[in-house]
Amino acid sequence: MTFSELHLIPALLRAVEEAGYREPSPIQQQAIGPVLAGRDLLGCAQTGTGKTAAFALPILQRLAASRAPGRPIRALILTPTRELALQIDESFALYGKYLPIAHTVIFGGVGQAPQVAALQRGVDVLTATPGRLNDLIGQGYVKLAQLEVFVLDEADRMLDMGFVHDVRRVIAQLPAKRQNLLFSATMPAEIEQLADSLLHRPAKVMVTPPATMVEAIRQGVFFAEKAEKKRLLPQLLRDGRVESALVFTRTKHGANRVVTDLARAGIEAMAIHGNKSQTARQTALSRFKAGELKVLVATDIAARGIDVSGLSHVINYDLPNVPETYVHRIGRTGRAGRAGVALSFCSEEEKPYLQDIERLTKRKVPVLRAPAQGPALSETEQEGAVMMEENRTSETSQAPRPAQDDGQNPAKRRRRRGGRRHNKNRAEGAAQAVEKAAGAQEKPARSAEKPAQPAPGRASRAERPARAEKSEAKPGEGRRSRSRRTRAEADTPERAAQKRAAQRREFSEEDHSIQLISRRAPAQKFASFEEYMKAHGGGEEAADPVENE
Repeated sequence: MTFSELHLIPALLRAVEEAGYREPSPIQQQAIGPVLAGRDLLGCAQTGTGKTAAFALPILQRLAASRAPGRPIRALILTPTRELALQIDESFALYGKYLPIAHTVIFGGVGQAPQVAALQRGVDVLTATPGRLNDLIGQGYVKLAQLEVFVLDEADRMLDMGFVHDVRRVIAQLPAKRQNLLFSATMPAEIEQLADSLLHRPAKVMVTPPATMVEAIRQGVFFAEKAEKKRLLPQLLRDGRVESALVFTRTKHGANRVVTDLARAGIEAMAIHGNKSQTARQTALSRFKAGELKVLVATDIAARGIDVSGLSHVINYDLPNVPETYVHRIGRTGRAGRAGVALSFCSEEEKPYLQDIERLTKRKVPVLRAPAQGPALSETEQEGAVMMEENRTSETSQAPRPAQDDGQNPAKRRRRRGGRRHNKNRAEGAAQAVEKAAGAQEKPARSAEKPAQPAPGRASRAERPARAEKSEAKPGEGRRSRSRRTRAEADTPERAAQKRAAQRREFSEEDHSIQLISRRAPAQKFASFEEYMKAHGGGEEAADPVENE
């Protein structure tokens, strides 16, 4: 069968021929006729089978047959993603370039001013995503009262994304008399229920059973945990047979993580998902289609608009939890009779998903063995690893060091115990004793060779009374009062006698061999050791050094 046998007008036949179409695909053969006749249609076909042309060609022919005053919106195509909306609008531009049909596309993620300007100029065919469409309807820029054809494309994905309420809000704005077309890559029970409520005695076009695989696609699964997936993916992508690869992840964060891991392995990749700006998504998709980018990482939602001819590999980094989604994913490769490869990674927790897929497709996915270890790193990868190590070292050196033990820092110790002011009010005798003892331990030899001499006219340290005795405080007595009382009592005869008695007890109980190397200066110099022993040999009967002086 040829396109001319489908009763298309010459302008469309010319555009189709220039696009390189030789004969219609199965869904085009079955769908174009009923749509030209004005019937509702329920179409189920795998992605890449040409279903966009199956509804775009008859819609263009019907709109070209009549004109409406004021150029209102006469055909509305509702799609779940921006990429798919852009792709459909490009198809209308390609097929209708010889027809006086105006078309435009609206979607979120970008400014609405250019889209509003296009709507105000007049549009025959509008392709839109649900969110932006409802927004512009609420602002009064979109009026659907004269709509003739309503197309709900990728209906299964629309439900998966939670757009069912937005879709129903759009349907509520449509006129009762219209033609409805519903297309879906898969046909679960929920889609059939929606079709029953939307379509009136539709023509049903089911080119293949909903879970039938493209025979040209070779499938395989690697049993790998998360860490093994990270190692295995770069090894597969380095294979020279991988000309282009579309990698699917379950989450947006997972897509970003895969791109980062591949960059560390020296493989350039870009991600598209709902959190990316429209400019970033279009840049990544354009580079991938042009062959400038070998690897594209995508989520299921964003991938609905990806139509790349000659895609060699599809890799399921995460298995989908909906088996129909697996069918849609691998349908991106092996199009138009070309060979394609679909590989999947399956962790222990994903094995139930694999069983659901095999149950739906009624065939076992061959299990492949992962290579033990990958090839050696290339120079680019080695440079990347070195840079990563340098960055890691720099981050470690710049990291704040843990606080050192302030037990050896007197200032910190004072602050910890309540501040310098509090420490100053404490008895100073004990602190000085600790400091002097530490000094004696550091320089014992120097102290032994040259004992400290008392200043002329000044009592030696051995003669000075202990500060603890001097600062005996009475309850409720302040520091100044205690100092005045201590000075007043220092010169009394009773006090002097007590001091001498305390020093005699001290000298009698001390080991004088130790005193020779201590910080305490001797009370009297001796010419020889014999004189020293003679002076102290009498014990308590020996002369008092203070009195002799």
